[in-house]
Amino acid sequence: MLTFYVLLGLLVGGAVFLIVTLLRHGKSRTENAEGLLIEQASRLQARRDRVSFGTFATHNAPPTMSDHYRH
Repeated sequence: MLTFYVLLGLLVGGAVFLIVTLLRHGKSRTENAEGLLIEQASRLQARRDRVSFGTFATHNAPPTMSDHYRH
């Protein structure tokens, strides 16, 4: 019977931990102008990185001086 209570306590404790974590995560949303500008800059940088380092850009680019190709 003690094993059942321990198992039940672990399940309830885990559920409470997940609920608290999710509720706290919801409060950390950016709501001020400075945070929104930081998020916008991050999105733009991520878009530039996807274009610069995407499959088309890396595989179809002409060789440069730093590339070591054997002729």
